[in-house]
Amino acid sequence: MSKILTTQLTGLLQRIQQGEEESIEETARLLAQAGIGQGYVYFACFGEFEGIAMNAVTSAEPFVKFAKWTPETELLSADRVIIFTRSGNDSQAVALAKKLNDAFIPFSAVASEVASESNELSELAYTYVSMKMRGGILPHPTNLGERIVFPHLIAALFIYEAIKLSYDEMTNDDELEE
Repeated sequence: MSKILTTQLTGLLQRIQQGEEESIEETARLLAQAGIGQGYVYFACFGEFEGIAMNAVTSAEPFVKFAKWTPETELLSADRVIIFTRSGNDSQAVALAKKLNDAFIPFSAVASEVASESNELSELAYTYVSMKMRGGILPHPTNLGERIVFPHLIAALFIYEAIKLSYDEMTNDDELEE
């Protein structure tokens, strides 16, 4: 089963890389506006995606200009926000997106669904990255047709790392001085 899991995860990450490369780059560019300016990059992570915020602040290479968003956060026009949520229909994430949109605070969103007119979160976000997940990735060993293993956090961490690579290139002080 672990070989099948490895194959399925590899396929998922490749789909994200191939289908979302431009969106990832646009997201890094959006966040870098705060990174090279006076603002902060606020991470609004819902559910299991709190793990991304934890990684961004405690990893060997923390995210520069990171700040954790809370409902009490007072954002400035120089700040940028990235929302990580399992679903584009998450009521808390959509409420935050509406608030940010009304305040003209540029933000990005990462969620499972592809961007579409019926995906309100993708419609509100300045940039949107899909995790390319419609359900589980492995067939249940005993139930026909049922899928198990929902690696949303793995997909989101992959997207986070891809964004961070570009963001770090854009905000690197050595390159900015040249």
